[in-house]
Order: sequence, then structure tokens, then C-alpha cells
Amino acid sequence: MNKRRTAEPYKIKAVEPLNMLSREEREEALKRAGYNTFLLDSKDVYIDLLTDSGTSAMSDQQWGALMVGDEAYAGSKSWYRLRDAVQEIYGYKYVLPTHQGRGAENLLSQLMIKEGDYVPGNMYFTTTRTHQELNGGTFVDVIIDEAHDPFAELDFKGNIDITKLQKLIDDVGADRLPYVCLAVTVNMAGGQPVSMANMREVYELCQHYGISVMYDATRCVENAYFIKEREDGYQDKTIKEILKEMFSYSDGCTMSGKKDALVNIGGFLAMNDEELYIRSRELVVVYEGMPTYGGMAGRDMEAMAQGIYEAADDHFIEHRIQQVRYLGEQLINAGVPVVRPIGGHAIYLDARQFLPHLEQEQFPAQSLAAALYLDSGVRGMERGIVSAGRNKETGKHNKPKLELVRLTIPRRVYTNNHMDVVADSVIELYQKRDQITGLQMDYEPPTLRFFNARFSPLVASKTLI
Repeated sequence: MNKRRTAEPYKIKAVEPLNMLSREEREEALKRAGYNTFLLDSKDVYIDLLTDSGTSAMSDQQWGALMVGDEAYAGSKSWYRLRDAVQEIYGYKYVLPTHQGRGAENLLSQLMIKEGDYVPGNMYFTTTRTHQELNGGTFVDVIIDEAHDPFAELDFKGNIDITKLQKLIDDVGADRLPYVCLAVTVNMAGGQPVSMANMREVYELCQHYGISVMYDATRCVENAYFIKEREDGYQDKTIKEILKEMFSYSDGCTMSGKKDALVNIGGFLAMNDEELYIRSRELVVVYEGMPTYGGMAGRDMEAMAQGIYEAADDHFIEHRIQQVRYLGEQLINAGVPVVRPIGGHAIYLDARQFLPHLEQEQFPAQSLAAALYLDSGVRGMERGIVSAGRNKETGKHNKPKLELVRLTIPRRVYTNNHMDVVADSVIELYQKRDQITGLQMDYEPPTLRFFNARFSPLVASKTLI
């Protein structure tokens, strides 16, 4: 018997009109943006898949929560609601709100990293690594090798390689490792999850050496869903139960509330160690605000607290993952090279395979993201050599094995009809991929260059396609 189709676990109460520019208008918009999709104006974008960060649609309960936000400078009632939600769903003892996830990364890096330290992690993330390096640390990738292969079919490609982690401990000494940064899921690998068994093994190893384990918990609910779906013994567990066990194998986390907490702004730093909490509480005043608002308005803390509960709903996360798969399976069936298995928040186009005629120094992922916008008004994001930046010792481009375009699906925003439009555009581009030219970088910022870099086509007479 065929499985019956299901609908979105919500109904639409408000709509926002979309604007589709003409081909000529998109061409002009792309030139103004320096062929960098980050620099496009939102009004010029038809379907925006740049990021799922802060782009979720809030529920009626969250909009209602905004109206009861307590904007007291100290001791806000809304802060206690946020604290209670984090403690109940994630299980940490201490919570400090921040303006967003990178605020938490800044605090954690300053408090725990000293010059000459090494911070192992399951693949880098841009802002996380930058904060670690600014505080004197060196990021070391200890993810399993298969994570760098876009077509390797593994259930848990985000896992840490225990042998690599042990070797790093043996080589530099446990005292040079302030913490292991474990991302659940791994964004740069294609939204790939980490197994519960791997989390447990990493935590037990680190406990033996006195090394802390700190999660990047940004998309933890998606990771929990994959555990429920793929790992033995968890099929009958609720998402809330899985989350509670996941976080029990850590000492703390940074969290961008703009993803799996379903809000447009905000984040937090959480931990179980009281001494670290006291130090964090003192530093949050310098960079964020009082420990009971930490860069967030009371209304935003109310919305985030509600969002934490809603995101842990089994029906919500099932639909969220299935919509991502709906797009990905259309592309796979058409022969388009995408990272496999399909991750939790985005489809990642393999720009190396998509545009094999372009060298990596010709920025194939940046070129493909720009060409997609030009073709259909769909905005995606480069995640390749531009995002990887330069080696601080040699000044040369870091050359990641993965050269990707991320098509990121906002939560509760688009219907599957929108996914069909995206699929049609990507498939048509793939059929005429030989016509897409590369880019040259005309302006390069010193750090996190992918946000503000500007480009132009290598072939002056062409506009990419």
C-alpha cells in the first residue's frame, strides 16, 4: 500500500507578496551586488534560499508572545521563561541570552581559549573558526573523512573520527585543548547529522582527559530527527527525549535561536559548570547586556521560548525534513549533483561536478549561485573557496574539498510549489551548464570575505549565462 501524502502541519494566516523581476532587471541587480548574492536587495529576490537563519515564519503563539514581553532592564519575566524552556528541553543548568549565535561564540572563545590552543571540531563553520582564531586558537578538523566526499552515502556523516581526536590529544596534550566543538548538525558538510553513539563516545573520551565538550546546537532538532529515523533504539523515542539525551553528552553549547528556535533574532550560551557561568555572566555585560536580557528584547525572549517548544514537536520537524527532501529528490532524479544524503536544512549543489570546466580559483560555487539568481530570481549561497578564506600563514586561498552552493529552506515559509520553481531552474541550468562562465574577485575583505566580496565575470562580454 502506498504511503498517503501529508500536508503542512499548519495553515497560512498571513501572506507577503513576492516580486519577480525581469531578466534584464535581475541582470542589473546582480551587477550592482558585485555578483555576490549576499549583497542583493531582498526586494529584488523572488524565492530567498540564502539562509534559514532568522528567516522562519513565526506562529500565532509566538506573535502573541511578543505582546507580553517584559522589557525590564533587569530581572525580566521573559528571561525566566526563556531560561525555563532551555532547561526543560535541553537540560542545561545555566543560560545566558545573546543577540545571536555569534555573540555566544565570542563569549565562549574569549573565556576558554588561550594563545596556542587547539580547538578540534567536526568541520569548520565560518564565524566559529574566526572567533577561535581571533583568540589565539587553531581549528583542527576531526570529522570523518567521508564528510568531505559529497556522494558518500552514510547515515551520520557529521561524526567525529575518534582516532583523529585521540591523535590530536596525543600530539599536543590534553591541556592544549580547551574544548571540543561538536556541531549538530554539520552545516558545511551539507547539514549532516551526528549519531548519539558518536556523541557519547566523544564525551566519554573527553571526560577521561578533562576536556570540555561544547555543542554548536544551532540545528539540534534536525539532528534529533535523523537519530530517531536512522539510529537503532530511537524510533519510538520522542524528539524531546532524544534532545535531552543528546545534550547530556556535553558540558554546554552555543545556540543561534534564529534556526531551530524559530525566531528572527537571538541566541544563547548555556553550560552546566557554575564557575564558567559566573565568568560568562561577567563578560556578557561587556559585550551583550545584562545577564537577564543579553542583547535581546523581552519580546524576543518570549518568542524564542515559545519557539523552542514548537520546534521540538515531532510533526513540525518531520514536515520540515520532508520538504527539504522534496526538493533534493527532484534534483537527484534529474541527475543534478548534490551532497548526499540530503541534509536537514538545505540542498547543497556540488559546484565542482556541476561546472567541471571551471577551476576552483574561478569560484565555481560563487558563479553557480549568481547564475541561479540570474536565471530565476532564486537566491542561494556560496559555500566553497570564497567562504573558506585564506591561510593566515601563506596568504593563499584555503581550498576545501567541498565546493558547494547551499539552497537553504526557511522554516514554515514556502510551499512545495516554490520548491518546484527552484527545481525547474536548477535542472535547466544543469542542462546548459557549459555556458556558465567563472568569476574573478574584484574586492576582498580581510575577514569573512564571503559576506562583502565583489566579483565580475571572467569573460567581460558575458553575464555568466
